[in-house]
Amino acid sequence: MAKLIYPLTESVLEKADLKAAIKVINSKKITMGQKTEEIESFFKNKIVKMSSLMVNSGSSANLLIFQCLINPMIKRLKPGDEVLVPAICWSTSLWPIIQSGLKVKFVDIDLDSLNISLSDLEKKISKKTKALMLVHALGNCADMTKLTNICKKNKIILIEDTCEALGSTFKNKPLGTFGEFSSFSFYYSHHITSGEGGMVCTNNSKNLEVIKSLRSHGWSRGLSKSKKIAKKYKKIDKNWIFINSGFNLRPTDINAAIGIEQLKRIRNILSIRKYNFLTIKNELIKNNKYNHQFSILKDQKHSNIAWFGIPFILNSKDKKYKLRVMKKLNLKGVMTRPIISGNFANQPSIKLYKIKTGPKLHNADLIDKNAFFLGLHNVKITTKKLNLLVESIYSSL
Repeated sequence: MAKLIYPLTESVLEKADLKAAIKVINSKKITMGQKTEEIESFFKNKIVKMSSLMVNSGSSANLLIFQCLINPMIKRLKPGDEVLVPAICWSTSLWPIIQSGLKVKFVDIDLDSLNISLSDLEKKISKKTKALMLVHALGNCADMTKLTNICKKNKIILIEDTCEALGSTFKNKPLGTFGEFSSFSFYYSHHITSGEGGMVCTNNSKNLEVIKSLRSHGWSRGLSKSKKIAKKYKKIDKNWIFINSGFNLRPTDINAAIGIEQLKRIRNILSIRKYNFLTIKNELIKNNKYNHQFSILKDQKHSNIAWFGIPFILNSKDKKYKLRVMKKLNLKGVMTRPIISGNFANQPSIKLYKIKTGPKLHNADLIDKNAFFLGLHNVKITTKKLNLLVESIYSSL
């Protein structure tokens, strides 16, 4: 393989991030504590205006949401209830639904946004449909006004997987604030990073309490009613009262410290990513070699997208063309990957768990066959790197 000229992500850790992490390590108090509370408060007050709990990943955030919805303290969903999910999704957008004893129904996507098709969504709603796991693919979104109206009309619980969409807005309202729940990811290649980490958000205080208990073993420690619970169970040590089932999905204060520093720079980070997206897109489209061999999406009406990556939709009927182009780019040092996981209904694990995929998902299949994306970096692209990238792309088509 040639020298790596355009990775999916570049180093995103600055001196302030490392200094904050080292300070926590030197304090010898590295487990979940004060820094975790600090980032949760920052996220709640500055980013989403919703109650926020940090966890060890966006995947864990999704798991906690569904475990909350089926929990005996909440009882919003029961085994066999149907949850809709766009076919272009990530593994752990889908599997928490199955792991919670619920039924998945795939919905096709819209080619103009790569997000859920609202027309197919309405077709797929049945009497058994109780929730929608919405995935904001590559930071983009569907028409959230229409989508939320569909959910309200059909009494569907809206959950937003916002792991790829931190900073994106629709009608100036942040994605992740339209539903009852949302999840965010701070993985290394995402808009901001804490190394590993994520956030689960909700607008309901009862949900928050259940999720907080589930996050940490099912104990009552740290809950708003912990003193009241301790009085009720006087024969049990107040620090070891287990009121629910649970996991250990907590972050460390090291992760939280890094995440806080990154969130302080979020506006600048998003500005640079937007600049990189538009610069690369314009340089490709305006190039004299461009002959509609591919298309790159644009922001949808009423939205301001914090793009997660640069999607390429190839105009070819050759089923193997995408893989050949991706292989050539990788050999030239330009790293590529599918749009999220491609059409997840085509993944072998779906057959393993005998999940019915329903009618043909034509648009998701087209994206599976003809689309890939390049990463976006948090530092401005140089002219030299831009020229190398453009040259590599056109010589690979």
